[in-house]
Amino acid sequence: MNRVYNFSAGPSMLPLEVLEKAASELVCYGESGMSVMEMSHRSPDYEAIINDAEAMLRKLMNIPDNYKVLFLQGGASTQFAAVPLNLIGRTGKADYVVSGQFSGKAYKEAQKMGYDVKCIATTKEDNFDHIPTVTKDMVRPDAAYVHVCFNNTIYGTKYGYIPDTGDVPLVADMSSCIISEPVDVSKFGVIYAGAQKNMAPAGLTLVIVREDLLDYADPKMPTMLEWKTMAENGSMYNTPPCYAIYMAKLVYEWILGMGGLDVMKEKNVKKAKVLYDYLDSQSYYVAPVKPDSRSLMNVTFVTGDADLDKKFASEAAKAGLKNLKGHRSVGGMRASIYNAMPYEGVVALVEFMKKFAAENPKA
Repeated sequence: MNRVYNFSAGPSMLPLEVLEKAASELVCYGESGMSVMEMSHRSPDYEAIINDAEAMLRKLMNIPDNYKVLFLQGGASTQFAAVPLNLIGRTGKADYVVSGQFSGKAYKEAQKMGYDVKCIATTKEDNFDHIPTVTKDMVRPDAAYVHVCFNNTIYGTKYGYIPDTGDVPLVADMSSCIISEPVDVSKFGVIYAGAQKNMAPAGLTLVIVREDLLDYADPKMPTMLEWKTMAENGSMYNTPPCYAIYMAKLVYEWILGMGGLDVMKEKNVKKAKVLYDYLDSQSYYVAPVKPDSRSLMNVTFVTGDADLDKKFASEAAKAGLKNLKGHRSVGGMRASIYNAMPYEGVVALVEFMKKFAAENPKA
Protein backbone atom coordinates (compact mmCIF):
# COMPACT_ATOMS: atom_id res chain seq x y z
CA MET A 1 0.00 0.00 0.00
CA ASN A 2 1.49 3.31 -1.12
CA ARG A 3 -0.21 5.93 1.05
CA VAL A 4 1.23 9.44 1.29
CA TYR A 5 1.16 11.99 4.08
CA ASN A 6 -1.76 14.18 3.05
CA PHE A 7 -1.54 17.71 4.45
CA SER A 8 -4.68 18.92 2.65
CA ALA A 9 -6.78 21.52 4.44
CA GLY A 10 -9.95 19.69 3.42
CA PRO A 11 -11.16 17.30 2.38
CA SER A 12 -8.38 15.88 4.47
CA MET A 13 -6.97 12.53 5.44
CA LEU A 14 -9.02 10.11 7.53
CA PRO A 15 -7.63 7.66 10.11
CA LEU A 16 -6.31 4.52 8.43
CA GLU A 17 -8.13 2.33 10.95
CA VAL A 18 -11.41 4.04 10.05
CA LEU A 19 -10.84 3.58 6.32
CA GLU A 20 -10.02 -0.08 6.83
CA LYS A 21 -13.14 -0.61 8.96
CA ALA A 22 -15.26 1.11 6.33
CA ALA A 23 -13.67 -0.98 3.60
CA SER A 24 -14.48 -4.18 5.47
CA GLU A 25 -18.14 -3.11 5.72
CA LEU A 26 -18.43 -1.48 2.30
CA VAL A 27 -20.28 -4.26 0.49
CA CYS A 28 -22.25 -5.62 3.43
CA TYR A 29 -22.91 -3.77 6.69
CA GLY A 30 -23.45 -6.21 9.54
CA GLU A 31 -26.26 -8.64 8.76
CA SER A 32 -28.11 -6.16 6.55
CA GLY A 33 -27.03 -7.72 3.27
CA MET A 34 -26.29 -4.32 1.76
CA SER A 35 -23.89 -1.39 1.89
CA VAL A 36 -24.67 1.64 4.05
CA MET A 37 -24.72 3.56 0.75
CA GLU A 38 -27.71 1.48 -0.35
CA MET A 39 -29.78 1.66 2.81
CA SER A 40 -33.02 3.51 3.25
CA HIS A 41 -32.48 6.23 5.82
CA ARG A 42 -35.79 5.10 7.36
CA SER A 43 -34.63 1.51 7.86
CA PRO A 44 -33.92 0.13 11.36
CA ASP A 45 -30.27 -0.53 10.38
CA TYR A 46 -29.67 3.08 9.39
CA GLU A 47 -31.63 4.55 12.27
CA ALA A 48 -29.27 2.62 14.57
CA ILE A 49 -26.27 4.13 12.76
CA ILE A 50 -27.41 7.75 13.05
CA ASN A 51 -28.55 7.28 16.65
CA ASP A 52 -25.20 5.73 17.58
CA ALA A 53 -23.36 8.56 15.83
CA GLU A 54 -25.22 11.16 17.88
CA ALA A 55 -24.74 9.24 21.14
CA MET A 56 -21.00 8.88 20.50
CA LEU A 57 -20.59 12.57 19.63
CA ARG A 58 -22.51 13.60 22.74
CA LYS A 59 -20.19 11.45 24.85
CA LEU A 60 -17.09 12.66 23.04
CA MET A 61 -17.88 16.37 23.37
CA ASN A 62 -19.85 16.10 26.64
CA ILE A 63 -22.79 17.85 24.97
CA PRO A 64 -25.43 18.91 27.53
CA ASP A 65 -28.93 17.46 27.25
CA ASN A 66 -30.43 20.85 26.39
CA TYR A 67 -28.58 20.96 23.07
CA LYS A 68 -29.75 19.45 19.80
CA VAL A 69 -27.30 17.67 17.48
CA LEU A 70 -28.12 18.06 13.80
CA PHE A 71 -26.51 16.18 10.92
CA LEU A 72 -27.08 18.39 7.88
CA GLN A 73 -25.84 19.12 4.36
CA GLY A 74 -24.62 22.18 2.49
CA GLY A 75 -21.29 22.75 4.22
CA ALA A 76 -20.44 25.39 6.80
CA SER A 77 -20.90 28.00 4.06
CA THR A 78 -24.64 27.28 4.00
CA GLN A 79 -24.70 27.97 7.73
CA PHE A 80 -23.39 31.49 7.01
CA ALA A 81 -26.97 32.16 5.90
CA ALA A 82 -28.70 29.72 8.23
CA VAL A 83 -27.23 31.32 11.38
CA PRO A 84 -28.82 34.75 10.91
CA LEU A 85 -32.01 33.26 9.46
CA ASN A 86 -32.45 31.09 12.57
CA LEU A 87 -31.36 33.57 15.21
CA ILE A 88 -31.97 37.13 14.04
CA GLY A 89 -35.55 37.02 15.28
CA ARG A 90 -34.31 37.31 18.87
CA THR A 91 -33.49 41.03 18.52
CA GLY A 92 -32.92 41.86 14.85
CA LYS A 93 -29.20 42.55 15.40
CA ALA A 94 -26.01 40.50 15.26
CA ASP A 95 -22.31 41.10 16.00
CA TYR A 96 -19.44 39.49 14.10
CA VAL A 97 -15.73 39.06 14.71
CA VAL A 98 -13.75 38.89 11.46
CA SER A 99 -10.51 36.98 11.96
CA GLY A 100 -10.04 35.52 8.49
CA GLN A 101 -11.66 34.70 5.17
CA PHE A 102 -14.51 32.49 6.36
CA SER A 103 -15.66 34.70 9.22
CA GLY A 104 -15.55 37.55 6.68
CA LYS A 105 -17.77 35.57 4.33
CA ALA A 106 -20.20 34.83 7.16
CA TYR A 107 -20.36 38.54 8.00
CA LYS A 108 -21.00 39.51 4.37
CA GLU A 109 -23.72 36.87 4.04
CA ALA A 110 -25.62 38.36 7.00
CA GLN A 111 -25.12 41.85 5.58
CA LYS A 112 -26.49 40.74 2.22
CA MET A 113 -29.78 39.81 3.89
CA GLY A 114 -30.25 43.38 5.07
CA TYR A 115 -29.96 42.63 8.77
CA ASP A 116 -28.42 45.01 11.31
CA VAL A 117 -25.01 43.36 11.60
CA LYS A 118 -21.84 44.90 13.00
CA CYS A 119 -18.20 43.90 12.88
CA ILE A 120 -17.02 44.45 16.44
CA ALA A 121 -13.41 43.33 15.96
CA THR A 122 -11.06 42.35 13.14
CA THR A 123 -7.35 41.81 12.45
CA LYS A 124 -7.63 42.37 8.72
CA GLU A 125 -5.19 45.30 8.85
CA ASP A 126 -2.56 42.88 10.21
CA ASN A 127 -3.23 40.29 7.50
CA PHE A 128 -5.04 38.18 10.08
CA ASP A 129 -1.79 37.17 11.82
CA HIS A 130 -3.49 36.92 15.22
CA ILE A 131 -6.86 36.48 16.90
CA PRO A 132 -8.65 39.69 17.95
CA THR A 133 -9.29 40.40 21.60
CA VAL A 134 -13.02 40.33 22.27
CA THR A 135 -14.40 41.62 25.55
CA LYS A 136 -17.96 41.77 26.85
CA ASP A 137 -18.13 45.57 26.61
CA MET A 138 -17.59 45.35 22.82
CA VAL A 139 -20.77 43.32 22.36
CA ARG A 140 -24.08 45.10 21.82
CA PRO A 141 -26.30 43.97 24.73
CA ASP A 142 -29.25 43.65 22.37
CA ALA A 143 -27.43 41.57 19.76
CA ALA A 144 -29.11 38.28 18.90
CA TYR A 145 -25.72 36.56 18.83
CA VAL A 146 -21.98 37.03 18.39
CA HIS A 147 -20.36 35.04 15.58
CA VAL A 148 -16.73 33.87 15.52
CA CYS A 149 -14.67 31.42 13.47
CA PHE A 150 -12.75 29.47 16.12
CA ASN A 151 -9.93 28.21 13.90
CA ASN A 152 -8.87 29.94 10.71
CA THR A 153 -7.80 27.32 8.18
CA ILE A 154 -6.25 29.70 5.67
CA TYR A 155 -4.23 31.86 8.05
CA GLY A 156 -3.40 29.25 10.67
CA THR A 157 -4.82 31.02 13.72
CA LYS A 158 -7.06 29.82 16.54
CA TYR A 159 -8.81 31.30 19.55
CA GLY A 160 -6.86 30.49 22.69
CA TYR A 161 -9.83 31.59 24.76
CA ILE A 162 -13.63 31.55 24.62
CA PRO A 163 -14.90 35.12 24.27
CA ASP A 164 -17.10 36.33 27.10
CA THR A 165 -20.22 37.66 25.40
CA GLY A 166 -22.32 37.91 28.54
CA ASP A 167 -25.95 37.00 27.97
CA VAL A 168 -25.58 37.18 24.19
CA PRO A 169 -25.25 33.68 22.66
CA LEU A 170 -21.88 32.89 21.13
CA VAL A 171 -21.97 31.18 17.72
CA ALA A 172 -18.79 29.46 16.52
CA ASP A 173 -17.75 28.01 13.21
CA MET A 174 -15.45 25.16 14.30
CA SER A 175 -15.03 23.50 10.93
CA SER A 176 -11.27 23.05 11.16
CA CYS A 177 -10.87 22.29 14.86
CA ILE A 178 -13.98 20.31 15.80
CA ILE A 179 -13.22 17.22 17.97
CA SER A 180 -9.49 18.05 18.04
CA GLU A 181 -9.54 18.93 21.75
CA PRO A 182 -12.07 19.34 24.57
CA VAL A 183 -14.36 22.35 24.40
CA ASP A 184 -17.00 23.52 26.87
CA VAL A 185 -20.10 23.33 24.70
CA SER A 186 -22.16 25.10 27.36
CA LYS A 187 -20.23 28.32 26.65
CA PHE A 188 -21.75 28.46 23.17
CA GLY A 189 -25.25 28.94 21.86
CA VAL A 190 -24.38 27.29 18.56
CA ILE A 191 -21.41 25.34 17.22
CA TYR A 192 -21.33 24.37 13.57
CA ALA A 193 -18.77 22.67 11.37
CA GLY A 194 -18.18 21.21 7.97
CA ALA A 195 -17.08 17.62 8.63
CA GLN A 196 -14.49 17.21 5.88
CA LYS A 197 -11.48 18.39 7.87
CA ASN A 198 -11.52 16.35 11.07
CA MET A 199 -14.64 14.25 11.15
CA ALA A 200 -15.80 12.63 7.91
CA PRO A 201 -15.74 12.88 4.12
CA ALA A 202 -17.21 15.96 2.46
CA GLY A 203 -20.99 16.20 2.46
CA LEU A 204 -21.82 16.33 6.17
CA THR A 205 -22.36 19.48 8.22
CA LEU A 206 -22.73 19.39 11.99
CA VAL A 207 -24.82 21.87 14.00
CA ILE A 208 -25.01 21.79 17.80
CA VAL A 209 -27.66 24.25 18.99
CA ARG A 210 -29.08 25.11 22.39
CA GLU A 211 -32.78 24.27 22.49
CA ASP A 212 -33.95 27.70 23.63
CA LEU A 213 -32.55 29.20 20.42
CA LEU A 214 -34.79 27.20 18.11
CA ASP A 215 -37.78 29.55 18.18
CA TYR A 216 -36.41 32.69 16.53
CA ALA A 217 -36.27 31.80 12.86
CA ASP A 218 -37.20 34.33 10.20
CA PRO A 219 -40.69 33.14 9.10
CA LYS A 220 -39.70 33.59 5.44
CA MET A 221 -36.67 31.32 5.65
CA PRO A 222 -36.44 28.15 3.51
CA THR A 223 -37.61 25.10 5.44
CA MET A 224 -34.41 23.21 4.64
CA LEU A 225 -32.37 25.81 6.56
CA GLU A 226 -34.55 25.83 9.67
CA TRP A 227 -32.83 24.12 12.59
CA LYS A 228 -36.09 23.55 14.47
CA THR A 229 -37.53 21.56 11.55
CA MET A 230 -34.40 19.42 11.40
CA ALA A 231 -34.36 18.94 15.18
CA GLU A 232 -38.01 17.86 15.23
CA ASN A 233 -37.29 15.33 12.48
CA GLY A 234 -34.10 13.85 13.93
CA SER A 235 -31.99 15.32 11.09
CA MET A 236 -34.12 13.35 8.64
CA TYR A 237 -36.66 15.83 7.31
CA ASN A 238 -35.18 14.76 3.99
CA THR A 239 -32.57 12.15 3.08
CA PRO A 240 -29.44 12.98 5.10
CA PRO A 241 -25.84 12.41 3.94
CA CYS A 242 -26.08 8.80 5.07
CA TYR A 243 -22.62 7.47 4.30
CA ALA A 244 -20.81 10.56 5.64
CA ILE A 245 -22.73 10.19 8.93
CA TYR A 246 -21.69 6.53 9.08
CA MET A 247 -18.05 7.57 8.52
CA ALA A 248 -18.34 10.20 11.25
CA LYS A 249 -19.60 7.50 13.60
CA LEU A 250 -16.48 5.45 12.88
CA VAL A 251 -14.28 8.48 13.57
CA TYR A 252 -16.06 9.15 16.89
CA GLU A 253 -15.59 5.50 17.78
CA TRP A 254 -11.89 5.73 16.90
CA ILE A 255 -11.33 8.74 19.18
CA LEU A 256 -13.34 7.26 22.03
CA GLY A 257 -11.30 4.08 21.68
CA MET A 258 -8.05 5.96 22.21
CA GLY A 259 -9.35 7.71 25.31
CA GLY A 260 -11.36 10.69 24.09
CA LEU A 261 -10.59 14.34 23.40
CA ASP A 262 -8.08 14.78 26.24
CA VAL A 263 -5.87 12.15 24.61
CA MET A 264 -6.57 13.60 21.16
CA LYS A 265 -5.40 17.02 22.33
CA GLU A 266 -2.19 15.56 23.76
CA LYS A 267 -1.42 13.98 20.40
CA ASN A 268 -2.21 17.17 18.50
CA VAL A 269 -0.10 19.33 20.80
CA LYS A 270 2.81 16.93 20.43
CA LYS A 271 2.59 17.00 16.63
CA ALA A 272 2.28 20.78 16.39
CA LYS A 273 5.18 21.30 18.80
CA VAL A 274 7.55 19.40 16.51
CA LEU A 275 6.74 21.72 13.63
CA TYR A 276 6.57 25.00 15.54
CA ASP A 277 9.76 24.25 17.46
CA TYR A 278 11.60 23.77 14.20
CA LEU A 279 10.12 26.93 12.68
CA ASP A 280 11.19 28.92 15.75
CA SER A 281 14.72 27.50 15.68
CA GLN A 282 15.76 28.71 12.20
CA SER A 283 15.44 31.66 9.80
CA TYR A 284 14.95 30.04 6.37
CA TYR A 285 11.18 29.72 6.85
CA VAL A 286 9.00 32.36 8.46
CA ALA A 287 5.84 31.51 10.45
CA PRO A 288 3.64 34.64 10.11
CA VAL A 289 1.21 33.86 12.95
CA LYS A 290 1.83 35.36 16.37
CA PRO A 291 2.65 32.60 18.89
CA ASP A 292 -0.37 33.16 21.13
CA SER A 293 -2.74 32.67 18.17
CA ARG A 294 -1.18 29.61 16.58
CA SER A 295 -3.44 26.82 15.38
CA LEU A 296 -2.81 23.18 16.27
CA MET A 297 -4.52 22.15 13.05
CA ASN A 298 -3.17 24.45 10.31
CA VAL A 299 0.46 25.60 10.32
CA THR A 300 1.42 28.27 7.78
CA PHE A 301 4.95 29.25 6.74
CA VAL A 302 6.78 30.93 3.86
CA THR A 303 10.33 31.21 2.54
CA GLY A 304 9.78 34.80 1.42
CA ASP A 305 10.41 33.84 -2.20
CA ALA A 306 7.36 32.86 -4.25
CA ASP A 307 9.44 30.74 -6.64
CA LEU A 308 11.03 28.86 -3.75
CA ASP A 309 7.61 28.32 -2.19
CA LYS A 310 6.37 26.81 -5.44
CA LYS A 311 9.43 24.58 -5.70
CA PHE A 312 8.98 23.48 -2.08
CA ALA A 313 5.41 22.33 -2.63
CA SER A 314 6.34 20.54 -5.83
CA GLU A 315 9.33 18.67 -4.42
CA ALA A 316 7.50 17.85 -1.20
CA ALA A 317 4.74 16.20 -3.22
CA LYS A 318 7.32 14.07 -5.04
CA ALA A 319 8.62 13.02 -1.61
CA GLY A 320 5.16 11.82 -0.54
CA LEU A 321 4.22 14.98 1.39
CA LYS A 322 1.13 16.10 -0.48
CA ASN A 323 -0.97 19.28 -0.55
CA LEU A 324 1.41 21.65 1.23
CA LYS A 325 0.74 24.59 -1.07
CA GLY A 326 -0.82 27.49 0.82
CA HIS A 327 -4.25 28.85 0.01
CA ARG A 328 -4.35 30.75 -3.27
CA SER A 329 -5.23 33.98 -1.44
CA VAL A 330 -2.08 34.01 0.73
CA GLY A 331 0.50 31.78 -0.97
CA GLY A 332 3.36 30.11 0.85
CA MET A 333 2.86 26.75 2.51
CA ARG A 334 0.28 25.29 4.85
CA ALA A 335 0.54 22.01 6.71
CA SER A 336 -2.85 20.84 7.92
CA ILE A 337 -2.14 18.36 10.68
CA TYR A 338 -5.60 17.26 11.70
CA ASN A 339 -6.42 14.37 14.02
CA ALA A 340 -5.68 11.71 11.41
CA MET A 341 -2.18 12.99 10.59
CA PRO A 342 0.25 10.67 12.39
CA TYR A 343 3.17 12.03 14.40
CA GLU A 344 5.52 10.40 11.90
CA GLY A 345 4.06 12.55 9.13
CA VAL A 346 5.02 15.76 10.90
CA VAL A 347 8.51 14.43 11.63
CA ALA A 348 8.88 13.55 7.94
CA LEU A 349 7.80 17.08 6.99
CA VAL A 350 10.37 18.69 9.29
CA GLU A 351 13.14 16.48 7.90
CA PHE A 352 12.16 17.46 4.37
CA MET A 353 12.12 21.16 5.36
CA LYS A 354 15.67 20.85 6.68
CA LYS A 355 16.84 19.10 3.52
CA PHE A 356 15.14 21.62 1.24
CA ALA A 357 16.68 24.56 3.10
CA ALA A 358 20.16 23.04 2.85
CA GLU A 359 19.80 22.35 -0.88
CA ASN A 360 18.15 25.63 -1.84
CA PRO A 361 20.06 28.55 -0.28
CA LYS A 362 18.42 31.95 -0.61
CA ALA A 363 20.16 34.70 -2.51
